[in-house]
Amino acid sequence: MTARLGWAPYALLLPSVLFLALFFATPMVQAFTLAFQGPDGSFGLASIERMLGDASFRDALLTTIALVVLVIPIQFALAMSMALVINAQLKGQGMWLYVYALPLGISELAAGIVWVSIFTQSGWLNSVLMGIGILERPITWQSAETPWLLIGIVVIAEAWRATSIIMIILVAGLQSIPREFLEAADVYGATTWQKVRRVVLPMLRPSLQVALILRTILAFQVFATVIALAGSGLDVLADEAQRWATDIDNDNVAAAYAGLILILSLVSTVLFLVLLPTREEHQA
Repeated sequence: MTARLGWAPYALLLPSVLFLALFFATPMVQAFTLAFQGPDGSFGLASIERMLGDASFRDALLTTIALVVLVIPIQFALAMSMALVINAQLKGQGMWLYVYALPLGISELAAGIVWVSIFTQSGWLNSVLMGIGILERPITWQSAETPWLLIGIVVIAEAWRATSIIMIILVAGLQSIPREFLEAADVYGATTWQKVRRVVLPMLRPSLQVALILRTILAFQVFATVIALAGSGLDVLADEAQRWATDIDNDNVAAAYAGLILILSLVSTVLFLVLLPTREEHQA
């Protein structure tokens, strides 16, 4: 079959390869080159050492990892629930899909501003809690003195904003599962949880793998939501890269931060490929 197709598959792949080479591979090589250069253009580890010695580096790294560790499980639990509701073909299925997908039309910064209006001291949440008598005075949700609370707010905003991306991938995966498999599980008396665990999740592995990789990469790059909600109260890696590039005007250290984000993304991708192999990878 491949011999008959000749060069046709390669010709079809060529535009994608050129796009990746031009807009991904080239900037990546340039970023790593900058990271290993000093201000005078000489190569060395000065920029890396300056990044590691940065007073904000440790906090930025730990905060970014904490956001990834917290937001991914929450989003996957929510996305799976939403996908199962849509796939159940209940009455009003189209409405649920539109409601769940609504946050996809909102940018990261706009989502952050929406949640600022909720969590600010005079915002909606404090107003409601005071109105029903739960609070006597407003709570300061966005305070640098309580970074754990700021992280929680960012996790909520990110979960609301980006869960729909995972949901759409999972819905596509659910709809590719043959109905016969689920009907056979019903015949054998499987409960809903048994069907999800024994039939749905194993056959969703390719979709889960893609969704995990995509969402983790985006989580490492979280930026605008943090800026909108926490300002300078939280440090994340993307924010530090932007600070070194614009405020300090040091592209070399900024590139080192960008390279670190890329390395973390690649490591997480490899982990997901190893820990969550698809059926084809098992057979290989």
